[in-house]
Amino acid sequence: MIENKTYKIPYKIEDPDIVKIDFLEPIPYAYKSKRSIDIIIRQPEYTSVCPMTGLPDNGSITIKYRPDETIIELKSLKYYLLQFRNVGMFYEHVVNKILDDLVQVLNPLRMEVTGEFTPRGGVSSIANAVYEKE
Repeated sequence: MIENKTYKIPYKIEDPDIVKIDFLEPIPYAYKSKRSIDIIIRQPEYTSVCPMTGLPDNGSITIKYRPDETIIELKSLKYYLLQFRNVGMFYEHVVNKILDDLVQVLNPLRMEVTGEFTPRGGVSSIANAVYEKE
């Protein structure tokens, strides 16, 4: 649990360490020997909480990738993303963690994770992280 001494938060904010990659299930990309493909996945109902205030963070996560040998099974990705629900993380850390976890599981040729977060206090944020295989 994250401690916040500035605000009295009425519920538990989970530490980012509770998000595990065990949910993510890679499956073989059957057309690997035939052609490359670009896959775009959008999760328009992403939620987590602000680690400073405990207020909800909402947004859309877009994952664009070019697989090498495996693709992600979508149900497993949904369960993985649901783990963030009560986790206190800044936007920039969210997109980097998702990218790092998916790259570790899938080993893609290229991957990009973008978080478009809804405005709070009149300010909206977009964070983008990219991985390219060497």
